[in-house]
Amino acid sequence: MAQWRKTACSLCYVNCGLEVQTEGRKITRVRGDREHPRSEGYLCQKAQRLTWYGDHGDRLTTPLRRRPDGTHEPVDWDTALTEIADRLRTVKDGYTGGDEGPMAYVGGGGQGNHSGGPYGHALQQWMRSTRMFGALSQEKTGDFWVNGKMFGHQTCHTAEGVEECDLLLVIGCNPWQAHGFNRARNVVNTIKNDPARRMVVVDPRRTETAAAADLHLPLRPGTDAYLLGAILALILGRGGQDEAFLRARTEGFEQVAEVLRRVPVDEFIARTELPRADVERAVDLILGARAMTVRVELGIQQGRNSTLNSYLEKLLYLLTGHFGRPGTNALHSWLTPLWTHSAGRRSAITGFEYIGGYLPLNTLAEEFLADRPDRARVMWVDSSNPANTAADTASFERAIAAAELSVVVDVAYTETAALADYVLPAASQHEKWEWTYFTLEWPVNSFHLRPPLFDPLPGTLAEADIYARLLDKLGALPGREVLDDLTDIARTDRASLMSRAAPLLKDVPGIAPVLLYLTLGRTLPAGAAPAAVLWAGCHQAARRMTVQVQRALGTGLAGPALGEELFDRVLSSPGGLAFSAHTYEEVWDLMHGERVRLDVPELLEWLAGLDPADDRPDPEFPLSLIGGQRRSHNANQILRPPAWRRTDPDGALRARAEDLAAVGAAEGDWVAVVSRTGRVVARAEVDGTLRAGQLALPHGYGMSVPDGRGGRVVHGPRINLLTDAADRDPIAGTPHHKDVPVRLEPATAEERDTAQRDSERVRRLVTG
Repeated sequence: MAQWRKTACSLCYVNCGLEVQTEGRKITRVRGDREHPRSEGYLCQKAQRLTWYGDHGDRLTTPLRRRPDGTHEPVDWDTALTEIADRLRTVKDGYTGGDEGPMAYVGGGGQGNHSGGPYGHALQQWMRSTRMFGALSQEKTGDFWVNGKMFGHQTCHTAEGVEECDLLLVIGCNPWQAHGFNRARNVVNTIKNDPARRMVVVDPRRTETAAAADLHLPLRPGTDAYLLGAILALILGRGGQDEAFLRARTEGFEQVAEVLRRVPVDEFIARTELPRADVERAVDLILGARAMTVRVELGIQQGRNSTLNSYLEKLLYLLTGHFGRPGTNALHSWLTPLWTHSAGRRSAITGFEYIGGYLPLNTLAEEFLADRPDRARVMWVDSSNPANTAADTASFERAIAAAELSVVVDVAYTETAALADYVLPAASQHEKWEWTYFTLEWPVNSFHLRPPLFDPLPGTLAEADIYARLLDKLGALPGREVLDDLTDIARTDRASLMSRAAPLLKDVPGIAPVLLYLTLGRTLPAGAAPAAVLWAGCHQAARRMTVQVQRALGTGLAGPALGEELFDRVLSSPGGLAFSAHTYEEVWDLMHGERVRLDVPELLEWLAGLDPADDRPDPEFPLSLIGGQRRSHNANQILRPPAWRRTDPDGALRARAEDLAAVGAAEGDWVAVVSRTGRVVARAEVDGTLRAGQLALPHGYGMSVPDGRGGRVVHGPRINLLTDAADRDPIAGTPHHKDVPVRLEPATAEERDTAQRDSERVRRLVTG
């Protein structure tokens, strides 16, 4: 009888608990884990496709080195790491460009694949470099910046009370497809069928979630700030603010109210192209709610005015007192924060602020292409694929070509790997001990350390081992005798390990993760050494949240003993565990400061300066493209084989029939999408749920994959050929991917022939 083994889904950041059956090196069956402390057996359609992860023709099994002609040749691990170490040392020793250092570090952990991040950061610190980029700074840093201003620290991150609310306000996301909170489809259906509960959806498209809502506000793309500003002004005009909450828990309300009183409500609503009666109804529902929670996503975080949007959506629940109670928004705990706090430091090249430790991914190319001595010289990419996922693919390709050294650490021969000087093959997330840092729940939060399902492929290494070997070649690590002594301490007196190692870390503190891996890691269950870095996080959590950790674990232990108990529980819970349990009143303990700061001068000035007359579409590019739509069978770029997509194999361009007809096209035709930066040909599909003038291309396509006949074929639209890295938020630098100005044109005969030929090659891969 086949055995079910516990793991987790990695196709969105909810990371539901799974049980899987395997055969050889393949996952053959998937079901929800009913014992999982958070998802409790829930399973969406995407997790069924994890059978395709890590089992395809692009898996890497040997290091690669770039030849002069641009192709790659296999080399052994010692050769690759020795040459990389020599080149890193040369760049570091010769760099005189400033204190941001010569390295740009991109990634540090893909979806569900985070164990390598701390070890990669150790290399970055050895290089004395601060430039860090990743998916978070492509999507979320505007939200982090706002949180830092309002709650006192950029690691203060909000959660939603979707299961207990009586009003769910969904802005710029479609939980039915993208999920984003626990048991999303169940929650949407429950609210839909409960006469005492309501749901409002703000989205230009009539999504599946919008179709289930009591009120759908299909605003014009890019006008969220106008709508949110008008709603807030109407709330204030009706006296809908919660005066008692504002007095007790906030500061700066009068400054906010002064700006909201000047909002030209009718002009703002007219800009959204919504009926005022519908906006007033939304206000009615907000003011009538007992417990409202606001759920947002990339629709506003990668839309126009994105950082301002993040501020206004928080004002919605803070001004009305829907915070820190059951069914409302709140903050959440961390086992170990996924990002840090940055206190105003800026890039010398672009002037953009570091937020959460990151610079905007949109500015990566500028850091390399600037004609200055302080430009970046080394591009290090770990578990990320910016050649496909960063805005303006062409500028990224110029940047990696300008690097004096480029290295990719990944499980697959990605589009970025194809451009790099060296490619280092990592074990996949199912071939090593892994975890996710997406511990985003309130009031009970959980963590899931996953044992491997398979042995690593021969020739691959876990990231922790890759970085440990490289740092050893760089001379950054102590000798074997010292490591053996520290290992003995870890085995006999674990609590004193870091104090005994402190002298070694004085000059190179960044190597602490690798030191834990090579000492404490050797004492852990077979193969679990990469999890050694969690030991420090468990102790920090136990000190920071003693009562809440005790409550979650059901123990009276305290001090170092509580940290040790938490770490041991993490190691011995293959299906995950709750690590903290708060009461609602304790949400205020998670803030940095006594009161929520409502007035953020930069954002109030931005709101006051919004002028509908100055915010009009470019007549040359009159249509709005959703760049990266979530669909039933697309996720992130860790699933490379086209065969996993039985539906939508071409990654169709969705559009209304009249927008296609305007260029003489119909469903099934090949059409060209044209932007300021590029041109992409896609197969057209009619979608009446879109607004007139709105188009959509899917996320997770545009990959060059083996065609099964000795060549390669690009699977679907490579959408970042269309996006403009300079079309970005002025504070966080996040791109406006959900509102890309484009136009449609008929495809040329040559484009149609090429697209059809590639489509047929892809479909052969899908059908086998």
